[in-house]
Amino acid sequence: MTQDHTPVGDSEAEVMAAVDDASSRPAYVIADISRDEAWLSVRERDALVLNEWC
Repeated sequence: MTQDHTPVGDSEAEVMAAVDDASSRPAYVIADISRDEAWLSVRERDALVLNEWC
């Protein structure tokens, strides 16, 4: 995974989140599917629960 943290001002971004339970250690993944290599993950048990946004 790239370490480039440069923000991109793209209004066409498509961001999705999901739990990947394909391995023995499920992970919460957030990805911008409109760009290559634009994703991050954290073990599901370490992911924070966010309050619903208004």
